[in-house]
Amino acid sequence: MYIGKPEAAYPPPAVISDYGLLSDCQGTALVSRDGSVDWWCPPRFDAPSVFGRLLDVDAGYWLIRPAEQYTVSRRYLSGTMVIETEFHCGSGVLRLTDGLSLGGGERGHQIGHHSPHVLLRRLEAIGGPIQVRVEVAPRPEYGLVRPHFTPTATGWEIAGAADRLTLTGGLELAVDYGCAGGTFLLNAGESTVFTLQHRRSVDHAPAPVDGGAHLVDTITAWQSWSDMHQSYQGLYPEQVHRSSLVLQALTYAPTGAVIAAPTTSLPEEPGETANWDYRFGWLRDGSLTLKALWVAACPDEAHQFFDWITSSAGPISQGRLQIMFGAGGEHDLTEHTLDHLNGYANSRPVRVGNDAWNQKQLDVLGEVFECAWVLREQLGELSAQTRDFLIAVADLAAESWHETDAGIWEGREGERNYLTSKLMCWVALDRAVKLADRLGAAQDALRWESERDKVRAAILEHGWDGSVNAFTGAFGSDHLDAGVLLMPVMGFLPADDDRILATLDAIEEDLSSGGGLVQRWTGAGDEGAFVICSYWLAAGRAMAGQIERAREIFDAVTGYANDLGLLSEEIDSRGGTLIGNFPQGLSHIGLINAAWAIGQAEQQGPRSNVRV
Repeated sequence: MYIGKPEAAYPPPAVISDYGLLSDCQGTALVSRDGSVDWWCPPRFDAPSVFGRLLDVDAGYWLIRPAEQYTVSRRYLSGTMVIETEFHCGSGVLRLTDGLSLGGGERGHQIGHHSPHVLLRRLEAIGGPIQVRVEVAPRPEYGLVRPHFTPTATGWEIAGAADRLTLTGGLELAVDYGCAGGTFLLNAGESTVFTLQHRRSVDHAPAPVDGGAHLVDTITAWQSWSDMHQSYQGLYPEQVHRSSLVLQALTYAPTGAVIAAPTTSLPEEPGETANWDYRFGWLRDGSLTLKALWVAACPDEAHQFFDWITSSAGPISQGRLQIMFGAGGEHDLTEHTLDHLNGYANSRPVRVGNDAWNQKQLDVLGEVFECAWVLREQLGELSAQTRDFLIAVADLAAESWHETDAGIWEGREGERNYLTSKLMCWVALDRAVKLADRLGAAQDALRWESERDKVRAAILEHGWDGSVNAFTGAFGSDHLDAGVLLMPVMGFLPADDDRILATLDAIEEDLSSGGGLVQRWTGAGDEGAFVICSYWLAAGRAMAGQIERAREIFDAVTGYANDLGLLSEEIDSRGGTLIGNFPQGLSHIGLINAAWAIGQAEQQGPRSNVRV
């Protein structure tokens, strides 16, 4: 039996792409290729971590792997978010199957509504005997708490501050230094299951969990969801379906919120300070998310997401629409730092919360209305609450489109007249005019139409810069911004308009380091290429009829996904590594929408100008 101090026993993976995502549609865990769960925040995406080794060596982990040398292969079980890892050693193959329990009997659209917050880890020996090493070192509250272990008849009760964990398994583990673990032999054909269930200290102790049965039921539940979402028949079906599973994994089932990413403070530039908490839902991502869900044949999820938007964001108060919310619709996301954590790759500070919630971003007005436009044929009769909310959004766009704001990239250096913000105000007014009858606001349509035309004229006059032969990021600036790639996507101008074609060329030449990897703006320095921007470029090329180039860009960007098909927020163009919060929902949204745009362009022929 071996027990070692956790901070001495296992170094964290060196790269983000080593991780796979587990989900119970209320929270997530990240497990490495080496069999270590280094991130788990039960019972909700934005809860304090129980395992946080992703951000500090002494913030908790759960390791299962062979005690001898090995090579690794892994995959998601078909149609699931359950990972099967095989460790190939000299004595045989150790198969590890990891999942987060979805509870008993949940199927299809209902998965995740009653998740019991249980990590499931099944071990099987193929050949052997194989010596296996296990270490369980929870560190609740982002590593602040070293818990107490109490033995039970089936395992251990683990208590730390407000968290309680129940560890069960068929093996005896020793405890030292707040870590339960040891080594044991697993003979050929033998298997065992470990479970770790989370609850709050005020909750009653749970009934014993049958880990094997829960794992089988979780696999069946995910596959039932997948079977209901298989009608997509376009290009890149495997990548689109995997991305749709990722979006479902990032969906908070009780409300329908889709969070941006399950992690906080994974840096945009390793060693630097651009480290943000992304475990919230953004209105900025709203219409793109809805389109992706619709393309990927997830209409029920699209409706749930729209309901979450309207219930969280409305009614508008103080002449402002908040840009982001907690998974349950919470408004106050005040940011603070965890100074006791060293951060991933020594990237400090580690942040919890996100002060961007208090920024003024006018683009969200268009995002909300584009959501309603995407779902217009399925929404039925709008409730009075929804009508009043949308009318208020349109009025706010008419009143404030000329104002400065922080822009879609959430800059903290001051407000400007960002072109993309003006564009999305135009979208809000354009869709409001088209939906005026449905809103019972025919009397407002002429006013909205007048302001819409003023926005359009301002963009065409002040957004185009002849010196760079492109639409630029802000009025009066000659700096490019990949956000303007949304202009054809939102139907402001056709993709084969000479100005759009010139802008596509300028962005690819000046913001791309080759292979279609696109940075967000001029002067981004060492910041990585933003994955969604690269997919916007691919979609723009497809919509302009440049299908071959669109596919080249799509294939190149998608090729940076890890072996499980997961994409981060950014790609380091210097080394091709995944950086930023991971996996990033917006990146997978971009993949789905670009695949659809390319497929539609191929069906309709050159210069199709298909809308995304």
